[in-house]
Amino acid sequence: MRLYALCDQDMLDARGVSIEEFISIAKEKNAEIIQYRNKNADIAFIKQQLILIRKMYDGFLIVNDAYELIEFCDGVHLGQEDLALIDEDISKAVNILRSVVTEDKILGISTHNEEEVLEANSLDLNYIGLGALRQTDTKKDISAVLGDTLDNIASNSNHLVAAIGGVELGDTFENVTYHVIGSGLLK
Repeated sequence: MRLYALCDQDMLDARGVSIEEFISIAKEKNAEIIQYRNKNADIAFIKQQLILIRKMYDGFLIVNDAYELIEFCDGVHLGQEDLALIDEDISKAVNILRSVVTEDKILGISTHNEEEVLEANSLDLNYIGLGALRQTDTKKDISAVLGDTLDNIASNSNHLVAAIGGVELGDTFENVTYHVIGSGLLK
């Protein structure tokens, strides 16, 4: 299992966990990637948090949504809804993003079904997040849970696949490269 740790600020705040504590746990569990997600803060706060994480962690650092902060991290991850805000045509949205998130940086997007995975195959991405595997505490708006079908859907991807949504350390997959785990690291 290769670990991709999701450091969600709302989850940290709700559980009374500092960012330093979360990064320490992620490092103990050998996380290869940490994604910082904050859906409620202004860009200055997110930048401050990325700088703080970078001081403590020298693995891959991904920011969720805030592609304007690419110089402070190694890559960006966007969900389908966030891509649609850039352009309704996902292919055009990814092309626009690649003008900012250059080839030396990581670009990943969320996918939720086989159709989105197949569409992503033609896009200039480094990986896809696929899920949700299960319901999760950190995201209340999950429209579909893939469960046991996630691994089979992942087999259709031309990109590395990160399983997202309710993933646990003990889960096993044949076609998934990364386990994306947020609150599960705190158990």
